[in-house]
Amino acid sequence: MSGGRRSVCILRSLRRTARLSAVALRRAVPGHEGGSEERDTARRVLLGVGTLGVALIAADHVFNEKRFFKAAQMGNIQEIRRQIDAAKANQDRRNRKGSDEGVVDYRHPLGWTALMVAAANDQPDAVEELLRLGAKPDLQEKYAGATAAAGPAGMHPLEALQRREEEFCSSMNARASFLGWTALHYAALADSAGAARALLEGGADPTARDHAGRRALQYARDASPTRDLLTQHARRWEEAAAAAAAEERRRFPLEQRLRRHIVGQRAAIETVAAAVRRKENGWADDDHPLVFLFLGSSGIGKTELAKQLARYMHRDDPAAFIRLDMSEYQEKHEVAKLIGAPPGYVGHEEGGQLTRALSRRADAVVLFDEVDKAHPDVLTVLLQLFDEGRLTDGKGKLIECKNAIFVMTSNLAADEIAQHGLGLRREADARAARRARPALAPDAPDTAAPPAPSAPPAHLAAPPAAPPATDDDELVEISRHFKDNVVRPILKRHFGRDEFLGRINEIVYFLPFSRQELLTLVNMELSRWAEKAKAKHSVDLQWEGGVLGALADGYDVHYGARSIKHEVERRVVNQIALAAERGALGRGCGVLLTARAGRLSLAVRRPHAADYTPLDLAAL
Repeated sequence: MSGGRRSVCILRSLRRTARLSAVALRRAVPGHEGGSEERDTARRVLLGVGTLGVALIAADHVFNEKRFFKAAQMGNIQEIRRQIDAAKANQDRRNRKGSDEGVVDYRHPLGWTALMVAAANDQPDAVEELLRLGAKPDLQEKYAGATAAAGPAGMHPLEALQRREEEFCSSMNARASFLGWTALHYAALADSAGAARALLEGGADPTARDHAGRRALQYARDASPTRDLLTQHARRWEEAAAAAAAEERRRFPLEQRLRRHIVGQRAAIETVAAAVRRKENGWADDDHPLVFLFLGSSGIGKTELAKQLARYMHRDDPAAFIRLDMSEYQEKHEVAKLIGAPPGYVGHEEGGQLTRALSRRADAVVLFDEVDKAHPDVLTVLLQLFDEGRLTDGKGKLIECKNAIFVMTSNLAADEIAQHGLGLRREADARAARRARPALAPDAPDTAAPPAPSAPPAHLAAPPAAPPATDDDELVEISRHFKDNVVRPILKRHFGRDEFLGRINEIVYFLPFSRQELLTLVNMELSRWAEKAKAKHSVDLQWEGGVLGALADGYDVHYGARSIKHEVERRVVNQIALAAERGALGRGCGVLLTARAGRLSLAVRRPHAADYTPLDLAAL
């Protein structure tokens, strides 16, 4: 029944009630005679009737959650419109408080929307109407099964189970998790070609994945119009996405992206970018995944390069970066933790950490951190993975992952690489000094000394987007002789098998930082603390150029950028924290760092003061 017809029926009922009340009033007070008590009784009767009528009319124009979702379930378009109009008229705060979803996207307490209900129950007309009214086609389901959904909603699991069956769809398993599903997933499972077509024409993404990493197409029935429709639109989306990605790569190459986030390591970045470019443009072996081994000291940028590669390849999708700490796989039996326990063992149903993640995103970037610490049996599993691009989990399910990129990091030969890299840096500095010195007369003695690196500006408000590239970076490359005669024997002695090393596409070497790169790292670390001091304590932190060189002297080649981080904390943050604790530094103050003969000092400027005052922490 429409809202207008219901209002007419209510008004007719009120008229009949009023006539009956008037007759009863005349009979109770004939000839309008009687005392004040009878007249008061009559007034109360009429007042009650009027109040009841107003309440009934008001109730008909208040948003009703159950009616709204039942209308979507039954395809009652008029009721859908009436409930949405009522919600807008009453400014339904329950829906919009703390959420950017509109009235039409009001969520059921257990997590679904009306658009999902309509799609799951094969109601294409209701789907079209909800989309016309502004429903978002790609909102994701929050229902993760009756037990998981009942707690946040304040229900008993049995109540959640009952409401899911009654208010969503009785033909779908209410005990299962539908986390991350979109309305298109439900249309595919319900084999509703009409609902799927309406959603796709309304802008739904056929490549969207649920929490398990599956697209709507994977839930469609074989040889059905719904499957054909989803396949056709998915192909169009993939082609458009590939064209957009190719254009973005042309305008914003991978090297440029990586240099914005990683200091130095020019040779490593170019090696990785070249291999990825081959894969992206179809000039790689399609039967094998891409495999890297990153070698170098701790804190040199190996893990960060893998993270940024995943962000570039998959547009910041968190599921597309899988990180496994291989120090957790040092025992033989922990192979089961990687691929899943075999049938009959504890944890068989849970699957393995790697296989679960790859089943969601078979094209992910997978990082095996500190792979040299893993048990040899774990390396045997990885050998199969790298060689065939496939993996069989504990349940016997085959996972194809030829499009994945595997990155291993290791500290093997780190000392040898660091010492060799320092020697290459010295040679590069000497070459740069010879190019930079002024031309001398033929008989003039060669007395020019390498110039000291120039100090950067006194203070930068934010870290530079990318450290400047110099010609010297290109000259600092590991020689083939060093790779074959120093590094490879160490790798072979540890891994014990040539076939494992043979499946690695590129061994990437990370070298110690140059002096200019160290100054950039110190500046970035100080800028990070300056932002934190401003946000948390309203303290303005600045520094002179000599501070960067003094802190860069604390660099330890074995700990990389972490040594710079610790040096800043020890020599700068500790002093600032002590000054604040002793009352010499408060909110609104300014702090200036200065360096004299390698020693750092603090000067404080009080609020509204013009000059900085040197601070003697020992005297506080």
